[in-house]
Amino acid sequence: MPSTMRQDAAPIWMTFKQAAELGAHVRKGEQGWQVVYVSKITRTEADAETGEENPREIPFMKGYTVFNVEQIEGLPPHYYAVSAPSIDPVQRNAQAEAFLAATGAEVRHSGTRAYYSQSGDYVQLPPFETFRDPESYYATRAHETTHWTRHPSRLAREFAQKRWGDEGYAMEELVAELGAAFLCADLDLAPEVRDDHAAYIATWITVLKNDKRAIFTAASHAQRAVDFLHGLQAPATEREAAE
Repeated sequence: MPSTMRQDAAPIWMTFKQAAELGAHVRKGEQGWQVVYVSKITRTEADAETGEENPREIPFMKGYTVFNVEQIEGLPPHYYAVSAPSIDPVQRNAQAEAFLAATGAEVRHSGTRAYYSQSGDYVQLPPFETFRDPESYYATRAHETTHWTRHPSRLAREFAQKRWGDEGYAMEELVAELGAAFLCADLDLAPEVRDDHAAYIATWITVLKNDKRAIFTAASHAQRAVDFLHGLQAPATEREAAE
């Protein structure tokens, strides 16, 4: 598996050509990853003195660009990871659904990982039914939707992030987590403790030690993100007319 910032659920990768041969296509804006195939080929060479044919192994390397199946549309169903349902789909929260839908953020449901793709400008989430409860789903969606506000066409939030796990990355995650907490409070939802908090906490501590005002900066950006999302909601008069 290629080393990647993405945390894809399916352990299956393929080239653009392999996907096309299956009648599928890579989603627009998806980033491919470089892998190197290392092997050997055997050639026979004639000995200069005896004339006998002797085998000779020649090592070679070949590079490919591959994509995870979750970045590809149109593959046969068995290529995609499917999680067992945990909650009944009828348990959706109407208020949260309406609020998040009104933002206009594109949401794709598949696999078992949640993330925001800035290059593709979409939120990726596992199916609603696979979360342990509705609150977990909406808290996770609120977190990723807060990330969505960072896009250059929206709030253009940038913390000089260069790689996964650096201080810029941790700062953006802190903003998203605070934004999710603010949104959950606004929507009367119990905030969800995410499984990846342990991976972030060490870097969060480093950020806070290096900048005593980092928490205030993150909270300010989080509030700005939440205000932006509230600003995308239709006024009460328009909602009433629609109903």
